[in-house]
Amino acid sequence: MSFYFNPLDTACKNIIGGVKEGDLIQLNIFHINNTHNNIDFYAGNSSFYAKTPNITECIKPNANAFLRLFCDGEVPELFPMQQTEFGWNISLKIKRTGLFFYSFYIENVGYLSCGKMEMGELTEKPNDFLLTVTSQDYQTPDWFKGGVMYQIFPDRFYKVGGMPDITGRVRRTDWGGLPSYKPNEQGKVLNNDFFGGNLAGIQEKLPYLKELGVTVLYLNPIFEAASNHRYDTSNYMKIDPFLGDEQQFDELVKSAKNQGIHMILDGVFNHTGDDSVYFNKYGHYPNLGAFQSKDSPYYSWYTFQEFPYKYSSWWGIDILPEINEESKDYQEFIFGEDGVLKKWLRYGIGGYRLDVADELPDFFLKGLRKSVKEENPNAIIIGEVWEDASNKIAYSKRREYLQGYELDSVMNYPLKDAIIRYIQTENACELLHCIRVLSNHYPKQTLDCLMNILGTHDTARVLTVLGGIYCNNKDEMAQKSAYLSEKDKQKAIEKLKLAAVLQFTMPGIPCIYYGDENGMEGHIDPFCRQCFDWENLNTDLIEFYQKLGKIRKNYREVFSTGNFEEIHVENGLIYFKRNLKNKCVYIYVNNSSKNYTINIQEKFNDCLTNDVLEKEILVKPYSYKIFAKIQ
Repeated sequence: MSFYFNPLDTACKNIIGGVKEGDLIQLNIFHINNTHNNIDFYAGNSSFYAKTPNITECIKPNANAFLRLFCDGEVPELFPMQQTEFGWNISLKIKRTGLFFYSFYIENVGYLSCGKMEMGELTEKPNDFLLTVTSQDYQTPDWFKGGVMYQIFPDRFYKVGGMPDITGRVRRTDWGGLPSYKPNEQGKVLNNDFFGGNLAGIQEKLPYLKELGVTVLYLNPIFEAASNHRYDTSNYMKIDPFLGDEQQFDELVKSAKNQGIHMILDGVFNHTGDDSVYFNKYGHYPNLGAFQSKDSPYYSWYTFQEFPYKYSSWWGIDILPEINEESKDYQEFIFGEDGVLKKWLRYGIGGYRLDVADELPDFFLKGLRKSVKEENPNAIIIGEVWEDASNKIAYSKRREYLQGYELDSVMNYPLKDAIIRYIQTENACELLHCIRVLSNHYPKQTLDCLMNILGTHDTARVLTVLGGIYCNNKDEMAQKSAYLSEKDKQKAIEKLKLAAVLQFTMPGIPCIYYGDENGMEGHIDPFCRQCFDWENLNTDLIEFYQKLGKIRKNYREVFSTGNFEEIHVENGLIYFKRNLKNKCVYIYVNNSSKNYTINIQEKFNDCLTNDVLEKEILVKPYSYKIFAKIQ
């Protein structure tokens, strides 16, 4: 005998992914007669699971089964399941939010646990499935779903006009030059060289972004700061003068909206710069900073072990003094009616991406969400989380990001890593496993908003990674040998196209890191933050990204909330569809040297070439296709 339970099959679990508190959950286990097992397993050794068995293949069990369920940190309880003609079932409602775990116990058999590909398998000890239970009113912004995101590192995107003369800043006149990376005599990397990219430059390039299909523009920090990356905030209430002023920001937000593009700002609330209005370590500001006096209005924002020179800082970096989020004064400054969040939301921005969300306590994230949603219920809140956000433990505490009171979405680093590994290894099953885990662990409203990245300002450029160039240190990264030859670059671009097709068609919203669509290269910071080369455009690659953007626009409804359903996975081939009601978009990526054939009964349109497909599709080695039925 064998058993079938697949939490991503509505025949087994009526709600895919996370559920809301009070929802009716129905769980079914199928008891299969091995002697009449006609289950259709996928071809190839890479397959792990079956399609839903036909009811005639199942037999009534002669044993009792129990649902083993518990909330995180609590003692498991056993709930008897009802015997049916096909196996067992149980219906239940969970009337509180939290992270729950479950498995099944079958008497005299063992546990039906979470196994490969999130499928049920028999084990001696339970290995639990995960269930996220959210608040009943948890919803995420519909305007965000189905679009295309674009991330800009403002100093390096595009420059209009000159730069002001500010003490301590190095003004670079060699747009496209190598960013400074060496430490000074004190051993510190100052990141104080500026190339002059600004808000006016971004505004001038809005038509370019529109052609890419961009609907959401995410900017790395734009508030006044001493460094070019601006994660060392000097003044939350002021636009950095190298970028422009509030009037130019207002014009940019409005112009972007006229192009159908929402703006998202980077919220850096875990730390400030030491050279800031609030800490004022060097006395550059006229007000009294926390470093200067315990009488400073900002003193409660920080934690001093020995005043003033020994204080808590982010990862021990003393130029980034860490915020004490329990400070009521700081909370009012960020959350209040005249606070940081609401000030910039009133310009019409679409929301915030939260830097180092793991460092922000749950109570702070809850207060942040309340403040943002009070001002604009449709604003998006995206957290920087590098792991599975549903079960993340940070600083020995299980986080509550996705239970309805904190985040709408997170940066999808797990999918990024899985796509890159797939391109490098030609193992489609590992990629599929990642997608199935996220689909099972995340609430659907979160899954549809995931920020699907292939690279960011914190990682090496995806083209460099796919090109397979590795360096031991930053001196090596700065050499010409750290960049691809023309021949190798073209090979890497073909790999990037495979990756981009997946990035644009998986659940969530693709986020292009500025310049990836132009074949930019570079290792880790600061080499991944170089200037966009507007004089040498890779028109072939840019046009490819434009086509992907148009496909998302043409089928936005499907990509917004449509389900993900794998059709065939074998070796380097992944073939799946996104479907919503009667609308389907089919996608395959064949990252292998093998040929395959897809038989089709109706006429389809190749969304990338506009060719008509009929009878059969030849899947060539290292190829991809996005196609939909001709209506």
